[in-house]
Amino acid sequence: MTVRGARPSDDVPLAALDRAVWSPLHAVTPRPEPPYPPFFDAAHRPEDHLVAEGADGSLLGYVRLVCPTPLACNRHVRQIQGFAVAAGARGQGIGGALLRAACAEARRQGATRITLRVLGHNTPARALYEKEGFRVEGVLPGEFVLDGRAVDDVLMGRSLTA
Repeated sequence: MTVRGARPSDDVPLAALDRAVWSPLHAVTPRPEPPYPPFFDAAHRPEDHLVAEGADGSLLGYVRLVCPTPLACNRHVRQIQGFAVAAGARGQGIGGALLRAACAEARRQGATRITLRVLGHNTPARALYEKEGFRVEGVLPGEFVLDGRAVDDVLMGRSLTA
């Protein structure tokens, strides 16, 4: 497995991966229905993504890393705004590798902090993020109502300088 920058040709396999991993555990949007939009668009560019590629060329996961706001005073922060690992590839260190690559890329871009948001009930993702050095920095209680149940939005982050 290698982690590399996404290419425009990754659009179709990434869209398929995204649909395959959709789950109420992490999604606040409805289950995708046809016609499916492209994975990449003006707001979701290939250059904002790192992908985990298997030895056979299959895409096993991705992470999307962006500036959280257009403000100059916030340019030292990068935010993970998309993260997925194929169900059959979980438990093999791919998620951790993608997170470490995202931190390295954020540092390369000059960032000193990295943040993300995760649903409070997504225990596996929270454990992975904590293992990779992210800490809870805030909680928006009941920020979402999913299947009739209030779900917290957990804000996590870490320094990239230590």
